[in-house]
Amino acid sequence: MGGSGGTSASGMASGQASAAGSAPASAMAKSSLNKADQAAVVDMAMANMAEVEMGKMAQTKGTSDEVKRFAQQMIDDHSKALTEVQQLAQAKNVMLPGSLDAKHNAEAAKLNGMSGAAFDKAYMAKGGVQDHTMVLAKLKGISKKAKDADVKALADKMIPTVEQHLNAAKHDSTGKAKMPPDVGGANEHAQGKQPAH
Repeated sequence: MGGSGGTSASGMASGQASAAGSAPASAMAKSSLNKADQAAVVDMAMANMAEVEMGKMAQTKGTSDEVKRFAQQMIDDHSKALTEVQQLAQAKNVMLPGSLDAKHNAEAAKLNGMSGAAFDKAYMAKGGVQDHTMVLAKLKGISKKAKDADVKALADKMIPTVEQHLNAAKHDSTGKAKMPPDVGGANEHAQGKQPAH
Protein backbone atom coordinates (compact mmCIF):
# COMPACT_ATOMS: atom_id res chain seq x y z
CA MET A 1 0.00 0.00 0.00
CA GLY A 2 3.01 2.28 0.46
CA GLY A 3 3.22 3.19 -3.24
CA SER A 4 -0.50 3.51 -3.88
CA GLY A 5 -0.87 7.14 -2.74
CA GLY A 6 -3.23 8.90 -0.36
CA THR A 7 -6.42 8.60 -2.41
CA SER A 8 -6.45 4.84 -2.23
CA ALA A 9 -6.05 4.90 1.54
CA SER A 10 -8.83 7.47 1.93
CA GLY A 11 -11.07 5.48 -0.41
CA MET A 12 -10.43 2.40 1.66
CA ALA A 13 -11.11 4.32 4.88
CA SER A 14 -14.39 5.60 3.46
CA GLY A 15 -15.33 2.10 2.40
CA GLN A 16 -14.60 0.79 5.87
CA ALA A 17 -16.74 3.54 7.39
CA SER A 18 -19.59 2.59 5.09
CA ALA A 19 -19.28 -1.07 5.95
CA ALA A 20 -19.18 -0.35 9.68
CA GLY A 21 -22.07 2.10 9.45
CA SER A 22 -24.32 -0.21 7.46
CA ALA A 23 -24.13 -3.20 9.82
CA PRO A 24 -27.44 -3.82 11.58
CA ALA A 25 -27.39 -3.01 15.28
CA SER A 26 -28.49 -6.55 16.13
CA ALA A 27 -25.40 -7.94 14.37
CA MET A 28 -23.06 -6.14 16.75
CA ALA A 29 -22.47 -7.16 20.32
CA LYS A 30 -23.12 -4.67 23.10
CA SER A 31 -20.34 -2.10 23.34
CA SER A 32 -17.93 -2.36 26.24
CA LEU A 33 -17.86 1.46 26.42
CA ASN A 34 -20.12 3.77 28.39
CA LYS A 35 -22.37 6.13 26.39
CA ALA A 36 -20.00 9.10 26.68
CA ASP A 37 -17.03 7.10 25.40
CA GLN A 38 -19.16 5.65 22.57
CA ALA A 39 -20.16 9.21 21.59
CA ALA A 40 -16.50 10.26 21.72
CA VAL A 41 -15.52 7.49 19.28
CA VAL A 42 -18.36 8.50 16.93
CA ASP A 43 -17.31 12.18 17.19
CA MET A 44 -13.69 11.28 16.34
CA ALA A 45 -14.86 9.29 13.32
CA MET A 46 -17.16 12.08 12.10
CA ALA A 47 -14.44 14.73 12.43
CA ASN A 48 -11.99 12.63 10.43
CA MET A 49 -14.58 11.76 7.77
CA ALA A 50 -15.44 15.46 7.36
CA GLU A 51 -11.79 16.48 6.99
CA VAL A 52 -11.19 13.79 4.36
CA GLU A 53 -14.27 14.84 2.38
CA MET A 54 -13.46 18.56 2.55
CA GLY A 55 -9.86 17.77 1.59
CA LYS A 56 -11.04 15.89 -1.49
CA MET A 57 -13.24 18.83 -2.42
CA ALA A 58 -10.31 21.24 -1.99
CA GLN A 59 -8.15 19.04 -4.21
CA THR A 60 -10.58 19.56 -7.10
CA LYS A 61 -11.90 23.08 -6.38
CA GLY A 62 -8.88 24.74 -4.77
CA THR A 63 -6.85 27.14 -6.86
CA SER A 64 -3.83 27.79 -4.63
CA ASP A 65 -0.98 25.29 -4.47
CA GLU A 66 -0.79 25.86 -0.70
CA VAL A 67 -4.49 25.02 -0.30
CA LYS A 68 -4.07 21.87 -2.38
CA ARG A 69 -1.02 20.80 -0.34
CA PHE A 70 -2.89 21.43 2.91
CA ALA A 71 -5.89 19.49 1.55
CA GLN A 72 -3.70 16.52 0.61
CA GLN A 73 -2.21 16.50 4.10
CA MET A 74 -5.76 16.51 5.53
CA ILE A 75 -6.73 13.56 3.31
CA ASP A 76 -3.62 11.59 4.26
CA ASP A 77 -3.56 12.33 8.00
CA HIS A 78 -7.30 12.10 8.61
CA SER A 79 -7.65 8.90 6.54
CA LYS A 80 -5.00 7.32 8.75
CA ALA A 81 -6.71 8.63 11.90
CA LEU A 82 -10.10 7.42 10.64
CA THR A 83 -8.68 3.92 10.16
CA GLU A 84 -7.43 3.98 13.76
CA VAL A 85 -10.85 5.13 15.01
CA GLN A 86 -12.53 2.37 12.99
CA GLN A 87 -10.21 -0.25 14.48
CA LEU A 88 -11.00 1.01 17.99
CA ALA A 89 -14.73 1.07 17.21
CA GLN A 90 -14.59 -2.51 15.96
CA ALA A 91 -12.67 -3.67 19.03
CA LYS A 92 -15.14 -1.92 21.36
CA ASN A 93 -18.29 -2.79 19.35
CA VAL A 94 -19.19 0.82 18.55
CA MET A 95 -21.38 1.47 15.51
CA LEU A 96 -19.92 4.24 13.35
CA PRO A 97 -21.84 6.33 10.83
CA GLY A 98 -21.39 5.43 7.19
CA SER A 99 -21.64 9.00 5.96
CA LEU A 100 -21.45 12.58 7.15
CA ASP A 101 -24.23 13.89 9.38
CA ALA A 102 -26.62 16.68 8.31
CA LYS A 103 -24.47 19.42 9.86
CA HIS A 104 -21.33 18.37 8.00
CA ASN A 105 -23.26 17.79 4.75
CA ALA A 106 -24.68 21.33 4.95
CA GLU A 107 -21.22 22.78 5.55
CA ALA A 108 -19.83 20.79 2.61
CA ALA A 109 -22.66 21.95 0.33
CA LYS A 110 -22.02 25.58 1.26
CA LEU A 111 -18.32 25.19 0.54
CA ASN A 112 -19.04 23.34 -2.71
CA GLY A 113 -21.06 26.34 -3.93
CA MET A 114 -17.92 28.49 -3.90
CA SER A 115 -15.05 28.69 -6.34
CA GLY A 116 -11.71 30.34 -6.92
CA ALA A 117 -10.05 32.43 -4.23
CA ALA A 118 -13.34 32.60 -2.28
CA PHE A 119 -13.31 28.79 -2.01
CA ASP A 120 -9.66 28.74 -0.93
CA LYS A 121 -10.27 31.34 1.77
CA ALA A 122 -13.46 29.66 3.04
CA TYR A 123 -11.87 26.19 3.04
CA MET A 124 -8.87 27.37 5.07
CA ALA A 125 -11.10 29.31 7.49
CA LYS A 126 -13.70 26.55 7.93
CA GLY A 127 -11.93 23.26 7.28
CA GLY A 128 -8.62 24.55 8.53
CA VAL A 129 -9.05 26.92 11.45
CA GLN A 130 -12.64 26.55 12.74
CA ASP A 131 -12.96 22.78 12.45
CA HIS A 132 -9.51 22.06 13.87
CA THR A 133 -10.11 24.47 16.76
CA MET A 134 -13.35 22.64 17.57
CA VAL A 135 -11.84 19.16 17.13
CA LEU A 136 -8.84 20.05 19.29
CA ALA A 137 -11.16 21.16 22.10
CA LYS A 138 -13.20 17.94 21.75
CA LEU A 139 -10.10 15.75 21.79
CA LYS A 140 -8.78 17.48 24.89
CA GLY A 141 -12.17 16.95 26.53
CA ILE A 142 -12.20 13.29 25.56
CA SER A 143 -8.67 12.91 26.91
CA LYS A 144 -9.74 14.30 30.29
CA LYS A 145 -13.14 12.61 30.60
CA ALA A 146 -12.84 9.24 28.82
CA LYS A 147 -13.24 6.27 31.14
CA ASP A 148 -11.79 3.78 28.65
CA ALA A 149 -7.98 3.85 28.44
CA ASP A 150 -7.99 3.06 24.69
CA VAL A 151 -10.37 5.92 23.88
CA LYS A 152 -8.22 8.29 25.95
CA ALA A 153 -5.03 7.02 24.28
CA LEU A 154 -6.43 7.55 20.79
CA ALA A 155 -7.54 11.09 21.62
CA ASP A 156 -4.09 11.80 23.09
CA LYS A 157 -2.45 10.39 19.95
CA MET A 158 -4.55 12.62 17.66
CA ILE A 159 -3.99 15.88 19.57
CA PRO A 160 -0.48 16.71 18.24
CA THR A 161 -1.55 16.16 14.62
CA VAL A 162 -4.65 18.33 15.02
CA GLU A 163 -2.54 21.04 16.69
CA GLN A 164 -0.11 20.93 13.74
CA HIS A 165 -3.01 21.20 11.27
CA LEU A 166 -4.50 24.12 13.20
CA ASN A 167 -1.18 25.98 13.28
CA ALA A 168 -0.65 25.41 9.55
CA ALA A 169 -4.20 26.54 8.75
CA LYS A 170 -3.88 29.67 10.87
CA HIS A 171 -0.69 30.55 9.03
CA ASP A 172 -2.18 29.80 5.60
CA SER A 173 -5.40 31.68 6.32
CA THR A 174 -3.42 34.89 6.91
CA GLY A 175 -2.50 34.82 3.24
CA LYS A 176 1.21 34.89 4.03
CA ALA A 177 3.42 32.56 2.07
CA LYS A 178 5.21 29.93 4.08
CA MET A 179 8.95 30.49 4.21
CA PRO A 180 11.44 28.08 5.66
CA PRO A 181 13.34 29.82 8.49
CA ASP A 182 16.64 29.84 6.60
CA VAL A 183 15.32 31.85 3.64
CA GLY A 184 13.19 34.33 5.59
CA GLY A 185 15.96 36.94 5.60
CA ALA A 186 16.56 36.52 1.88
CA ASN A 187 12.84 37.02 1.21
CA GLU A 188 12.72 40.19 3.32
CA HIS A 189 15.79 41.49 1.51
CA ALA A 190 14.12 40.85 -1.86
CA GLN A 191 11.12 42.90 -0.69
CA GLY A 192 13.38 45.84 0.26
CA LYS A 193 13.20 45.16 3.99
CA GLN A 194 16.10 44.61 6.32
CA PRO A 195 16.11 41.14 7.88
CA ALA A 196 15.87 41.08 11.67
CA HIS A 197 19.07 39.93 13.34
